[in-house]
Amino acid sequence: MTGEAALTPFDALLLGLVEGITEYLPVSSTGHLILASAVIGRHDDPALKSFAIVIQLGAILAVLGLYQARVVSMLRGLVGRDAAGRRLLSNMIISFIPAAVLGLAFGGPIKERLFAPLPVAIALALGGLAIFAFEPLRARRATTGGTVEDVSPRGALLIGFSQCLALWPGTSRSLVTILAGLGAGLRPAAAAEYSFVLGMLTLGAATLYELVTEGAMMLEGVGAMPLVVGLLVSFASAAVAVKGFVAWLGSRGLAPFGVYRLLLAAAVWLTWS
Repeated sequence: MTGEAALTPFDALLLGLVEGITEYLPVSSTGHLILASAVIGRHDDPALKSFAIVIQLGAILAVLGLYQARVVSMLRGLVGRDAAGRRLLSNMIISFIPAAVLGLAFGGPIKERLFAPLPVAIALALGGLAIFAFEPLRARRATTGGTVEDVSPRGALLIGFSQCLALWPGTSRSLVTILAGLGAGLRPAAAAEYSFVLGMLTLGAATLYELVTEGAMMLEGVGAMPLVVGLLVSFASAAVAVKGFVAWLGSRGLAPFGVYRLLLAAAVWLTWS
């Protein structure tokens, strides 16, 4: 028993919307969900922490629909029918392993100690500063960067280790993998695409693990209908957000997200410190 009432449909809609919009933007969906949970007075509720992870499935399915050609290519590569797809799948596995190992090792302590507004504020601020530090590189890569097919195993490993930083909520998995993709030589749109496809693997594994280990507790604490609402809203809002973000990256930089992160970090710090 969690000791909390089931989540209301409105709260589920709010959390699903926050998840879908922020999952693939460089602002941290987990951080925003922790803050939204704090606003509704349940950021210490373990069922809601699991709910925040499980509704990622909606956003994953949205990206699966948008990048189905890449997924089909990797599946064909798995059976030896697409060499480019096989290379991409191999790189995705390389990128996936570091965060998977650390996540399994430290997932419990991370949930206990970092799923709170002030740790999120610190990560938001550091990520905002990182965006401005990487802006000159992003501008260069806009004209000289490579495509997803150009990622090397070394570059895939770099992206994989960067993904470990996102275990700290508020950091943003999308942000650190996009910046690492730029460091690996990709143009901004290609770095985002690699990040999003990798997210299907990483977030899918996290969601499955959460369902297996905490699914019953989560359903008892939030209810079945709020879970359905959260998943559907997450799916719809993620599809819109990803399309808009990729179009934005094609002609603009990440600086506005850096400003947003710094302002939000300051607001959170002033509110909860």
